[in-house]
Amino acid sequence: MKIAVLDDYQSVALQMADWSRIREIAGIDVFAHPVPAQSAAHVLAEYNVVCLMRERMPFGRELIEQLPDLKLICITGPHNRTLDLQAASERGITVCFTEFNAHSAHATPELAWGLILAAARHIPVENQGMRHGRWQTTVGTTLHGKTLGLFGLGRIGRRMAEIGTAFGMPVIAWSQNLTDTAAASVGARRVDKSTLFRESDVLSIHVVLSERTHNAIGAAELALMKRSAILINTSRGQIIDERALVEALMEKRIAMAGLDVFCEEPLPGDSPIRTIPNTVLTPHLGFVVDDAYRDFYAQTVENILAFANGNPVRVLAPPKRSTGQS
Repeated sequence: MKIAVLDDYQSVALQMADWSRIREIAGIDVFAHPVPAQSAAHVLAEYNVVCLMRERMPFGRELIEQLPDLKLICITGPHNRTLDLQAASERGITVCFTEFNAHSAHATPELAWGLILAAARHIPVENQGMRHGRWQTTVGTTLHGKTLGLFGLGRIGRRMAEIGTAFGMPVIAWSQNLTDTAAASVGARRVDKSTLFRESDVLSIHVVLSERTHNAIGAAELALMKRSAILINTSRGQIIDERALVEALMEKRIAMAGLDVFCEEPLPGDSPIRTIPNTVLTPHLGFVVDDAYRDFYAQTVENILAFANGNPVRVLAPPKRSTGQS
């Protein structure tokens, strides 16, 4: 048996779990860099097992049908929106998942608040300035008393609201199906979509990418925002019209953006986003924490061993499929 562990950007997969029993029965190759879509079928042709890290690499029908030796696809996390489950099922490929990870529920909102604080107090700029002999080159802003707007109030959005309240921020929220009662349960006030963009001093995005939310934030929504506002995205890059966001930032129609996700990941070296000064950028670190990785890979090992021994693997029912990348 040959196993491919894909998109292990930090080269830590084999350190996060005990793979020794698998090494006795299989060869393991770890890919630290993304496999290009145009060569994926050739690169993965000889593998029987593919281990995917979240949604970093889309696994569609066209690719699956070009991998005749593939028998098992291991997903880290409870679902994967870029995997064609129907195509895998038609080919008789087993797809297994890892259970919901409680650490991930805190990891993304904690990173979002890191981006908020970094943007509000210009921490990256001042850090670089200190290393080059400069002293106090910017003037920041406090969060207390400013309005936190949440575009989505699900599991992560609710945690964001709790932390915002602790900072002394009034919290407003909008999503298509949000009710007054649900918002009030975490100390937030439900508003309409336009009001959310107009009143937010910090606007943080926490909705799932779907056909409904793709490019949900475009030029019209950005035009409603305060020139002093900070926009945070730790959800999916495709929720924002990237071109409209670049223009708004370059023209300083909004003050800052803290971005952890992008339309194309890894972010290309020539992306204009890399050159915009009023941004704080991180490379999709929202769920990337030691605790989550250890659970992901430990359960991946368990699934592979169970499959090899003819025992049941973790098979969870994923939500409706949509487009996205992790």
